[in-house]
Amino acid sequence: MKNQIYPCLWFDGKAKEAAEFYCSVFAETAITAENPMVVTFESDGQKFMLLNGGPQFAINPSVSFFVVCETAGEVDKTWESLLDGGSVLMPLDKYEWSEKYGWVQDKFGVNWQLSFGKIQDVGQKFTPTLMFTNALAGKAEQAVLFYTGVFANSSVRGILKYAAGDQDIEGNVKHAQFNLGKQVFMAMDSSWPHEFGFNEAVSFVVECETQEEIDYFWEKLSAVPEAEQCGWLKDQFGVSWQIVPAILEKLMSDPSRSQRVIDAFLQMRKFDIEKLVNA
Repeated sequence: MKNQIYPCLWFDGKAKEAAEFYCSVFAETAITAENPMVVTFESDGQKFMLLNGGPQFAINPSVSFFVVCETAGEVDKTWESLLDGGSVLMPLDKYEWSEKYGWVQDKFGVNWQLSFGKIQDVGQKFTPTLMFTNALAGKAEQAVLFYTGVFANSSVRGILKYAAGDQDIEGNVKHAQFNLGKQVFMAMDSSWPHEFGFNEAVSFVVECETQEEIDYFWEKLSAVPEAEQCGWLKDQFGVSWQIVPAILEKLMSDPSRSQRVIDAFLQMRKFDIEKLVNA
């Protein structure tokens, strides 16, 4: 299986505005497709989907994006742009893991961790980072092992745990890196009090070439039956995934059939490729 995985960000009618904002913030970034429901853009090889989903869900810091900036000037410029209308979660400063690092939530609620470093050290510019909070604090390692067991060609790159005297529970995950196929992810535990956790506002899209692949990921990942709708599911840790046929974007971009395709998938929980193609 060579499944492309990319994040989907949920907006209340501001997907196009947000996409244009990110194109102004990050170099080599461009909108690649759009329709009234979805806008996609790519930045430095990373695809992002932005969805006009409505007011039901709001993005929070449980999923952030670790961004490698290769010059101090790039860190400063990107920080200033993202901070406009946003808020600081960790000040831009020197930390033990980076000469220059800061965590900012932008005006759309999306969270970015900016770090001065080399892209080759991570392998990509943007890395989705999962923070396990509240009842899930302490389950980051379990999740990493679960996800790398589900996706082919995956591996754990490293897990650093809190030691005695650190500012969290000894043995919990301070920082983890893992690959799901070619996509690098990060994870951490935080047992501090938080008013947020995983929700549908940030999900991960898994593109599948065949119905067999859709069936496989659906069986392995879905753990909350009531969350199953229109290709969406929620796993045992509360993380949302969209298991979609790779052909869906092409079908949706065809004005002569897009509405029929939408009408068809609105009736589905797990996607049926044959029914979508024949819609």
